[in-house]
Amino acid sequence: MLPQRLKKTITDNPKKLANLIDLVNLPSPVREFVGQSQISRLGCFMRVWSYIKENNLQDPNNKNLVNCDEKLKSILLGKSRVELAELPALIKLHFPKVPKSAT
Repeated sequence: MLPQRLKKTITDNPKKLANLIDLVNLPSPVREFVGQSQISRLGCFMRVWSYIKENNLQDPNNKNLVNCDEKLKSILLGKSRVELAELPALIKLHFPKVPKSAT
């Protein structure tokens, strides 16, 4: 079941969904983190989120903060603490923008 906001985004602009689910060849730090050579941006975000939850990296006093360990720092620009709202933007940096093809 998709959240209502995501359904509206997909309906209004299907290309946004394509950008999230297209497989991309990963740069080496992200490839080592996720253990795959190709993954979608959404899949990568989900792996990072699972890693944070499994390793209890959320700050116990402020759940909006993530305390990064060395493995997580390697893909989040070396930051030791990251706000949850920053995660998608930091992950997006590893996914090159695909040039639009001329039609």
